[in-house]
Amino acid sequence: MSIPKRPKLVVGNWKMNGLRGDLSELTAIGEIASASARVEVAFAMPAPLIHQAARAVPGLQIGAQDIHPEPGGAFTGGVSAAMVRDAGGCFTLVGHSERRLGCGETDAMVQAKAVAARRGGLNAILCVGEDATARDLGQAESVVGSQLEASLPSASDAARLSIAYEPIWAIGSGDTPSLAEIARIHATIRQACVRRLGETGRTVRLLYGGSATAANASQILALADVDGVLVGGASLRAATFAPIVRAAIAWATD
Repeated sequence: MSIPKRPKLVVGNWKMNGLRGDLSELTAIGEIASASARVEVAFAMPAPLIHQAARAVPGLQIGAQDIHPEPGGAFTGGVSAAMVRDAGGCFTLVGHSERRLGCGETDAMVQAKAVAARRGGLNAILCVGEDATARDLGQAESVVGSQLEASLPSASDAARLSIAYEPIWAIGSGDTPSLAEIARIHATIRQACVRRLGETGRTVRLLYGGSATAANASQILALADVDGVLVGGASLRAATFAPIVRAAIAWATD
């Protein structure tokens, strides 16, 4: 089976940061992204900014950082996939480590959110990753593999699915796994996708999400089975995010 090459995907996650006045940071990124058809750029925004961000820069993909697994009801504070789509969003993160750790989200909950995303017309970026203890014990691959097997939706959701590997110990630390470690974990994720989703698992884009910077993005994006990056703090300002987008464009046009 011949698998077409997928465009690189560069995703910024603003987390709980940003006000309307900060949306001007997206303009420069949109201009850079529009120069390449082989790189897609997306931002996971705080819920109150999704609508205005989607209108401000049409060339960017705008989405949410989380959704509720139910389509509606008595869930105070919840945001459904349909609400995100109605606001102009086209995707959502699910299972980010800060949701798993800080909010106690289980693999089953993450899976339910990934399914809800598809039903509500959204793409999902499903996040997995190991903590420092698992890494030190040499269990990174087994932890990530088990987490992914329990979180993945069915094959019918593969077309709307990406996977982000975010080593928890690396997020915000400035440290990253070695290139060999990243390649090994991404190979493990690809194998799990194929086991669970069949041959369509080879089309799922895999992103790296642990302290990706302009300095290391080119090397990371050149690795097999790394189809993009998920970026946190560096995505808040065009000055720090633009070099990462340019690195992806340079790789894609080589």
